Amino acid sequence: MDEALRVILLVALAAAALTTAALGLNWWMEPERRLRRAMLKSLGVAPGAEALSAPEGRAAGLDFEGGQIAVLWDRGAHGLVYAFDEVEGGEVIVDGHVVARVRRGEARKALDIMAPDAELVTLRLLFADARYPEFELALWNARAPGQTGSPPEAMRLGRRWLSHLEALLRR
Repeated sequence: MDEALRVILLVALAAAALTTAALGLNWWMEPERRLRRAMLKSLGVAPGAEALSAPEGRAAGLDFEGGQIAVLWDRGAHGLVYAFDEVEGGEVIVDGHVVARVRRGEARKALDIMAPDAELVTLRLLFADARYPEFELALWNARAPGQTGSPPEAMRLGRRWLSHLEALLRR
C-alpha cells in the first residue's frame, strides 16, 4: 500500500511540475510580452513611447534618448530601427479615412473627430526608406479577437504619437 501511495504522489508531483512549466511558458510567450521583449532588444532600452497590436503581432517604439524609432512585425521576429531624421511623418486613419496627419515640412492636420464607434483605428508611420516607406499598426480593430481598449483610447494613443512625431520633426 505504501508503494502505491508513493507512486500516486510522484505522478501528482510530476503533473504539477509539468503544469507549472506549461503555464510559465505560456506566460513567457504571451503576444504583448513577446513584443515588448523584442522592442527592448531592438532599441537596447525600454521605449519612451510604444504602441502595440498584439493581435496583429506588430509594435512601434520611440527611444527619445537614443534618437531612434523601432517598428516590429511578425510577432516581433522582424523589425527595423530608424534614426529620427529618417522619419517623414505619421497619420491616424479611422475606417479608411486620414483624420490627422503630421509630415515633415507641412502644417499638422489636427485630429478633429473622436469616432467612438470606429471599426478600425490605424497609426501609419512614414519613413525616408525606399524599401519600407510606411508601417501601419492597428491601434483598434473591432474585428480582432481579444481586442482590449476602445476606439477613444486608440484615438488618444494616435494623437499622442502624432505629438511625439511632430516634436521630432521640428528638431
